[in-house]
Amino acid sequence: MQVDMADKRHSCGVCGSCFTQKSNYFRHMQTHAQDKTHSSEVNGSAFTKKPDLIRHVQTHTREKKHSCEVCGFSFTKKISLSQHMRTHTGEKPYSCEVCGSSFTQKQNLLRHIRTHTGEKPHHCEVCGSSFTQKEVLLQHMRTHTGEKPHSCEVCGSSFTWKEILLQHMRTHTGEKPYSCEVCSSSFTQRATLLQHIRTHTGEKSHSCELCSSSFAQKQQLLQHIRTHTGEKPYSCELCSSSFAQKQQLLQHMRTHTGEKPYPCKVCGSSFKQKEHLLKHMRIHTGEKPYSCEVCSSSFTQKGSLSQHMRKHTGEKPFSCKICGSSFTHNLSLSHHILKHTGEKPHSCKVCDSSFTLKSNLVRHMRIHTGEKPHCCEVCGASFTQKQHLFRHMGTHRK
Repeated sequence: MQVDMADKRHSCGVCGSCFTQKSNYFRHMQTHAQDKTHSSEVNGSAFTKKPDLIRHVQTHTREKKHSCEVCGFSFTKKISLSQHMRTHTGEKPYSCEVCGSSFTQKQNLLRHIRTHTGEKPHHCEVCGSSFTQKEVLLQHMRTHTGEKPHSCEVCGSSFTWKEILLQHMRTHTGEKPYSCEVCSSSFTQRATLLQHIRTHTGEKSHSCELCSSSFAQKQQLLQHIRTHTGEKPYSCELCSSSFAQKQQLLQHMRTHTGEKPYPCKVCGSSFKQKEHLLKHMRIHTGEKPYSCEVCSSSFTQKGSLSQHMRKHTGEKPFSCKICGSSFTHNLSLSHHILKHTGEKPHSCKVCDSSFTLKSNLVRHMRIHTGEKPHCCEVCGASFTQKQHLFRHMGTHRK
């Protein structure tokens, strides 16, 4: 909320600052007063007004004759002792007439009442924002001054709020004070715990206004919205490709760097993405989590199951634009197109023969290597091609 400068009727003749309230104007003028003629003989502190000096001197001279019998703390005023005793007795004599909440001190009750009335008596003179508590205003002022009074003693980082410093300290101590009661996972921040709990409850409180999709985390919603807007804020500096998510950019960068940070602990193979490693591990474990509901065949990958299902449905989604032939797999279509183009991309390095299919090149190479991988279980004869073995097997059936 911006405050109209016309409403700031009290102007400082020294520096030109303007104020909406007369009391704020008077307090500001005291910052220009250089004549601090009232000095303390105890520590030399100086004040512009004598009453301020008297109150300050009392902090040094006043006897603390009111002592707490429970913990031994002493106070200069009896009323201060009475307020302190409530920390031991738990007494809360000040009650809110609206919601029934109780407080140990009247000042706390007055602050609480503002949550019902909406009153915000503390105003920022820079941007006009208003606050219910003076302490919150003082914290807000740091957004204008850039002050960061809370410093980390370990690494020297500074923070605007004490709460953020406390959160930062956990990066050094490893403390995770927020625990999940369902699975005992622990977190450094309460907000992270609340996000985690939604994985158990299934709550999705962040809804997309463009479609009916809902998400457990706000960040997930922001990423989803980009599917509607087409926004891709993460750009590759090497090839100018853009991505909707930062994780997608990091994965893409590995195509330039060749980095494969996910190694298989069984065979040593490395992968660019964690998902590829998980798929690879099924080779070692034999796990086939994707099952066909028609014939009970199982597969290691979801894509393989989708391709298999076309055997049952007869679906052929891949069509040749030249002759209109359809195929169940994209690879089959790619092989078919080579018949139209005449292209033979697979070449023999020994005799320069070329083939449209890689499998044909593999069979051809056995002419040069002498390899005969297809063996007859009856007589032990070997053959370079499987179809030659089938023809041979007919000689045993006669």
